[in-house]
Amino acid sequence: MPGNMKLYPYNRHAAIEYAHKWAFGRNPAYYDFSKLGGDCTNFVSQCLYAGCRVMNTKPVYGWYYFDSYNRTASWTGVQYLYEFLTKNNGPGPFAVEVPLSETEPGDIIQLSFDGSSFRHSLFIVETGKIPDLDNVKIATHTIDRDYYPLSNYAFKKYRCLHIEGYRK
Repeated sequence: MPGNMKLYPYNRHAAIEYAHKWAFGRNPAYYDFSKLGGDCTNFVSQCLYAGCRVMNTKPVYGWYYFDSYNRTASWTGVQYLYEFLTKNNGPGPFAVEVPLSETEPGDIIQLSFDGSSFRHSLFIVETGKIPDLDNVKIATHTIDRDYYPLSNYAFKKYRCLHIEGYRK
């Protein structure tokens, strides 16, 4: 870990509360990217930020949003968020890819509709005792949803990111 950063637990409850509050609305502090390719990953990043309150301001490869022009690709881009979360050893949240059965509310699912590239980010708000396609519920933007069953999506592949914590 760089410097003397400390590890903190991700506040899943705060992240999920944020997801429910803004699933069908837009926080005016953030630009709405719905008409510019989609707002799903921007929404997921907002939820993550609500659960850790730490951004990574490293130029290009960090994870931050100050305004629509001063942000990283990882804040709004599906693949870039995946790369940031799975490789981050600096400030901010970090994650590991896990099977769906190991996800928890507050984690992320990314969908591939063509089987090759991932194009949609979903925020998990509820799971069954053992998460599966039928009992995982998500919140997302672009087509706004909350408590929406993952099984209602038509996708070819998915990947799950378990948020392990954050550093600051």
